[in-house]
Amino acid sequence: MKKRLLDFGGQDFLNVSPIDLKQSILASEGRVIMAENVPVENTLLTGVTNAEIERAAGADLILFNVLDLFNPQIKGIPEDIDSKCHIEWIRKAIARPIGINLEPVDVDAKMNEGRTDIVNGRKVSVETLKLAEKYGFSFICLTGNPGTGVSNNAIKSSVKIAKEHYSGLIIAGKMHGAGVDEPVMNLEIAKGFIDVGIDILLVPAPYTVPCFMEKDLREIVDMVKDFNKGKTINDKVLIMTANGTSQDSSDIDTIKKIGLTSKACGADLQHIGDSFNGCCLPENIFALGQAIRGRRHQLVMMSKSNIR
Repeated sequence: MKKRLLDFGGQDFLNVSPIDLKQSILASEGRVIMAENVPVENTLLTGVTNAEIERAAGADLILFNVLDLFNPQIKGIPEDIDSKCHIEWIRKAIARPIGINLEPVDVDAKMNEGRTDIVNGRKVSVETLKLAEKYGFSFICLTGNPGTGVSNNAIKSSVKIAKEHYSGLIIAGKMHGAGVDEPVMNLEIAKGFIDVGIDILLVPAPYTVPCFMEKDLREIVDMVKDFNKGKTINDKVLIMTANGTSQDSSDIDTIKKIGLTSKACGADLQHIGDSFNGCCLPENIFALGQAIRGRRHQLVMMSKSNIR
């Protein structure tokens, strides 16, 4: 299916293969939004999941954070739905591809802050990768939450394991330091991730971490575009800019500035984080979409029925 994501209906989203999803993102020319949320805590609004809120606000892809794959319960789903069916229920309810953060914790990493321990169901392992495959997640994001001690070297090692046990899209990179005393992103780090065979390179959006601005993003984009020349979609690398340092809850003008800068520098898709009670503010998802794809596309994506 060669079709830009901007033209997808609900059934397209539900039935698209990972590689066709990758192609549809590329074909949308920088106008795709991935919204992150924490599904295991109280929902932003009573009676509805955070994923439903974000989809209604214009998100194209939903990324679950801090979800324990050994016990994947999602708050806000009707009580009569068995917890074993939560992931499948939410996928059908929102008719959008869903993915999950898995964290490559580096126990030897030099830390800038105290380490936050996390349950094994959130960490990258053969077991969690097989569960991500079983539950049908369209993509995994190998990254780190604050203080968890995820390092760039650990991410690279995890990509190799993921390619053996998971068939969906692999996103890799850091939105912030995750507590580790190392650069978050630079050209050398980006090359290292590309060399191990990722599908989507995650880089901080300009202005969201210190010392990462337009010129830094553009340098990485130019390198990736050069790498992609002559390659099929299977081997091409897309670039996702991430607003994952609580600036996702900034004022609308800041959201638009970050979004337009990322698009102008060459981002294929944009992530927006989950800092407001485990969700992204709906008005900020809408503002981001309105900025990077215009009111027409934003309203169409919000309005299309799941049964189309």
